[in-house]
Amino acid sequence: MSRVKEEIISELNNLSPGASREVLSFIRFLKHTRQKAEPDTALASEPVLRKDWLLPEEEEAWSDL
Repeated sequence: MSRVKEEIISELNNLSPGASREVLSFIRFLKHTRQKAEPDTALASEPVLRKDWLLPEEEEAWSDL
């Protein structure tokens, strides 16, 4: 475990239950905002792949589905 994680756990062990809930809420907030900031690679690649998806060969290959 990294030193930072050890320090965080040590500090958490000394918090009141109310303060622990606030920390948990903040951690969830950070995760949520980081996830929104990361680009969605599937959406980012769509314009590049679209030119291949629209080829007649692709249409024929997938026509029976």
